[in-house]
Formats: sequence, C-alpha cells, structure tokens
Amino acid sequence: MIGKMIDQLEIGDSAEFGKTISESDVYLYAGITGDMNPVHINESYAKTTFVKTRICHGMLSAGLFSTILGNSLPGPGTIYLRQEVDFVAPVRIGDTLTANVEVIEKDTVKNRVRLKTTCRNQDGVLVMDGIAVVSPPKDSKKKE
Repeated sequence: MIGKMIDQLEIGDSAEFGKTISESDVYLYAGITGDMNPVHINESYAKTTFVKTRICHGMLSAGLFSTILGNSLPGPGTIYLRQEVDFVAPVRIGDTLTANVEVIEKDTVKNRVRLKTTCRNQDGVLVMDGIAVVSPPKDSKKKE
C-alpha cells in the first residue's frame, strides 16, 4: 500500500485523527523517551504548577500529526521532514484530541508538501497549531 503521490494531492485536502490520551499513554511515552518531567508523572508536583494537574507530553500529542501523515494524508511511504508546532493550551490526561492536517502548498519540483497542522480537544479548544513539511511517496515505476 502506498499513499498519495504529489500529483494526487490538492490544496485543501485534509484528514484527521482522534485519540483520548490515557494515563498509560503518558507513562509509556515517559518510559520510551526517558522524559520523566514531574509535570507529567507526579500529581503532587503538578498541583503546584499553573495547570494544577498532570499534563501530556507535548511531543506525545504532536505525534498524532505523524499518525495522519504516515497513514492517511499523504499516507504510507511519506517522509516527515519538518514540524513547527506551537503548544497553545495544555493537554490533560483524559482529553480527547482531534488532530487535523490540511494541504496548503505543493512544490512538485522538490516533491514537497506543506500542511497546516492543528489539534483541538473535546471542547474545541485549540491545543496545537503549526506547519508540517513532508515528501510524499513517489511512483517507484517512474524514472527520475
């Protein structure tokens, strides 16, 4: 299975993915990455912060963009080259996130696509905003 090639993508094409962030997700991410910041894993400490509770690792929630880019739009075979992201609001354990990507620019010569990346929680609050750059899959039968 291969994703959409650049000539199959149109400005305005979009896709989304939703996930509820569980306590297990946060602990697994902490274990995988080694990011044991107490704001993520220690409720007593987190209560002393301005958020007043544990929050999800920013890059865990930003990883939802990778899910879309690698599985849906453009899809399998896509190479993720760059991500700019602003973490606009905290993501709490138990939040349901909906990440969205939208094609905003194509460079057919370089085989690059820029996508607007946004993510909202279950209340519609914007939690992440940014831009991704990817190289969509190429037709392996075409000569370059």
